[in-house]
Amino acid sequence: MGVRLVVVDDHRLLAEALASALKLRGHRVLAAAAPCAGAAELVVGRAPEVCLLGTAVPAEPGVFDPVVRIKRERPGIAVVVLGPVPSPRGIAAAFAAGASGYVRHDERIEGVERAMLKARAGEVAVAPVLLQQACEELLHPAAEPDDEGARLLALLTPREVEVLMRVADGEGTRQIAAGMGTAPSTARTHVQRVLMKLEVGSRLEAAALAARTGLLERAAEAAEGAEPRTP
Repeated sequence: MGVRLVVVDDHRLLAEALASALKLRGHRVLAAAAPCAGAAELVVGRAPEVCLLGTAVPAEPGVFDPVVRIKRERPGIAVVVLGPVPSPRGIAAAFAAGASGYVRHDERIEGVERAMLKARAGEVAVAPVLLQQACEELLHPAAEPDDEGARLLALLTPREVEVLMRVADGEGTRQIAAGMGTAPSTARTHVQRVLMKLEVGSRLEAAALAARTGLLERAAEAAEGAEPRTP
């Protein structure tokens, strides 16, 4: 027995092509439309058994808001998402919103049809490997790239940040002292502390490290909250 469905995709041509293929296989397509932004109103109004919702950006915030509304207003409608792989976060977001299935957007029509039938029957329609990838990503999220500049900046006090910026500008001890209104001995102590915290042996190394890690840019932002530098 054919499935009554609505097909929605970010791209109208894809929605219409999929709808045509499913019609040839005996299914009743109530509507084929784009974009996904209007999916909820369309699906709620037509009340199909299954909604096929295609998106190229399943991990983007708000993409599955239509699914949430559909399930809230028409809980009997099964939503099957067609999206890219790998996209573990997108898969997780789809099911969190209430989708009954997730199928690769390049899946053969037979695979899409099987997912539709399973979803209509109240079953979860997702390939085990896709579900495994999604769970693995949630349990062991990929580590964010190490921001060395931020890490190094956190080691320095506001005064040391200013000292580093002056060192990077090529100022000597007396210039640093005059600019910061301190004694040369105090300025020298600040410089030594900066070198020690950055684990470098010279002012030149400190300036190079600051430039390489983006510490200078971050230091400039931090220095805005410190006391003004004297010309």
